[in-house]
Amino acid sequence: MLDVIVATLDDGKAEEIVAIDLRGKSSIADHMVVASGRSTRQVTALAEQVASKLKDMGQGRVSIEGKTQGDWVLLDAGDVIVHIFRPEVREFYKLEKMWSGPTELLQVAQQA
Repeated sequence: MLDVIVATLDDGKAEEIVAIDLRGKSSIADHMVVASGRSTRQVTALAEQVASKLKDMGQGRVSIEGKTQGDWVLLDAGDVIVHIFRPEVREFYKLEKMWSGPTELLQVAQQA
C-alpha cells in the first residue's frame, strides 16, 4: 500500500514526498507519508487521487479530513497515514521532524 500511495503522489506531481516508518514508535499506523502540493486545488486533487487508488485496491475505508480547506489534508488508510500540505503549512507544522530522527527520514521522491 505504501508504494501505491507514494507512486500516486509522484504521478500527481506532489513535491517533497517523505515516508516515515512508525513501526515501534506508534500504534496508530505502520507508516506516515508527508507530501506537498503547490496550491489548495492540487492538495485536494492529490488527496482524491490517493483515496480513489486505495478504493480501487479494495481499501474502502479511507477517512479524509481537511479536504474542504485544502491547506492540510489527512488520509487515514489504516496502516498508512498520509498528510498532504501546502508548502507554507507544512513548513509551519514541521510534522515529519516530530516523528523521525535525522537518519530515519527517507526522501522518497523529489521533483526538481
